[in-house]
Amino acid sequence: MLRGWGALSEAGSAIARVGQRPLVVGGDRARALVQDSLTAIASEQSLTLGWGSSLPDCSEAVLARLQQAATEHQADCILGVGGGKALDTAKLLGHQLSLPVITVPTSAATCAAWTALANVYTDAGAWLYDVGLDRCPELLILDFELIAQAPPRTLAAGIGDAIAKWYEASVSSGHRQETLVVAAVQQARVLRDLLFQKSAAAIAEPGGEQWYEVVEATVLLAGVIGGLGGAQCRTVAAHAVHNGLTHLPACHDWLHGEKVAFGILVQLRLEELQGTNPLAATARQQLLSFYADLGLPRQWSDMGLASVSLADLQQAAILACAPESDIHHLPFAVDPDQLLAAMVSTTTPIARSNSVVAE
Repeated sequence: MLRGWGALSEAGSAIARVGQRPLVVGGDRARALVQDSLTAIASEQSLTLGWGSSLPDCSEAVLARLQQAATEHQADCILGVGGGKALDTAKLLGHQLSLPVITVPTSAATCAAWTALANVYTDAGAWLYDVGLDRCPELLILDFELIAQAPPRTLAAGIGDAIAKWYEASVSSGHRQETLVVAAVQQARVLRDLLFQKSAAAIAEPGGEQWYEVVEATVLLAGVIGGLGGAQCRTVAAHAVHNGLTHLPACHDWLHGEKVAFGILVQLRLEELQGTNPLAATARQQLLSFYADLGLPRQWSDMGLASVSLADLQQAAILACAPESDIHHLPFAVDPDQLLAAMVSTTTPIARSNSVVAE
C-alpha cells in the first residue's frame, strides 16, 4: 500500500512490479483525474495501458464487456480507479480472469479499495448479489490529492459506511471467540469512536489533520476490519436495507454510505422494538445527532425523496427481507412489515417510564 499527497505520481515502479500491460477500469470522471499521471507513468516504466469503462455499474453486462477488453489488450493486471462500484468492478474482473489488481480510490466514500468483496448490480443500479474474492488487491494507492478533489458528501458517506462496521459486526460476531474475529470487532469499536470524535472537524476542514485521519479510517481501517473478520464478521440489517433501497429508482442518487447510514438507524430501531438491545434507543439518538452534523439521512424522507411512498418502502422492505438477506443475521426474525415499521420511525424519540422524551 502506498499513501500520501501525490502518491499516484510516485507509484510507477510499484505498478510496474504488478504488471506491464494494465487495463485501467473506471468511469469518465476518474479517467480524467488520473489519465495524465498514468500516461506519464506508462512512458517512464514502458507500460502499455488499456482503458475500459466501468459504467453504468458493476453489472454482469459490464463485466462481460471488460473481460473482452482485457483479453484483446492482453492485460496482465487490472488497475481500478474511482469510487466503490468502479473498484468492485476492477476487483471482480481480476478475480474472474485470475489477474492481480491495483486500486486507486478517488474518494473516501467506501473501503472497497482494500476489501476482498465485490457487489454486483443491474445496469440500472439495483443490487443483485455479492461475491467473496480469494484475495485483496495486490496494491492500493491512496493519493490524498485525488481524495481532496471529491465532493465533501463522499467523505460523509464513507463515514456512514465505515461506522456501520461496529453496529453490524457487534451483532453478528460479538459473541464469537476466534482471535481475528474478536480483533475485528474491537477494531470496529475503535473506528466508531474515532469517527465520532473527528468526523465533524474533518468535514469542516478538508486537508486538515483530522481530515487525513478520517480518510484513512474510512478507506484503510474499515478495510482492515473486513480483512481480519472476513466472512465471519458479517453485515446485518444496515446493508440489507441499503440493498433493498437500491431497487427504488428514487433512491439511485443516494450514495452507498448514505443508504447504509440510514440502515444503521433502522437496525437499531428494530433492536429497540424487539427489546433485544437495551442500548439501542440511546445509540440511535446518538447517531441522529451525529448525522445532523454531517448531513447524513436521518429518515426515509430526507434528501428530497418526496416521491418515495410507503408502497415503495414496502417493496424495499420485502427485498431486504429476502431469504438470503443479511438481515437474518439479527438474533430475531424480521418480516417486511416489521422492517417497514422501523424504516418509518427512525427519528422516534426514546420512550421512558411511559413518557416520551423529545429529541
